[in-house]
Amino acid sequence: MTRILADLPDEDIKWLDQIAAEQEKSRAQVLRDAIAAFRKGEDKAGIEKFFGLWERHGSTIDGLEYERQLRGEWPEVGAFDPPKKRRRAA
Repeated sequence: MTRILADLPDEDIKWLDQIAAEQEKSRAQVLRDAIAAFRKGEDKAGIEKFFGLWERHGSTIDGLEYERQLRGEWPEVGAFDPPKKRRRAA
């Protein structure tokens, strides 16, 4: 584990000490827990930032309806006639 030095305002140190006392942890442990929680939240935020992406950029299209429209353009399975395989002369 690496030790770091960070300058924090006195007000933040008082708040940090209060949290540490309430949780019966050291100041360092509270900071380690906060960093772990922040990193966990960052992973989730990375995925969640893409949900609702079209809507945030002004799209009024319903995503499910758009998907159904695209699939409606596909040929029916029975309408597809695969090419016959040719046998090679030995």
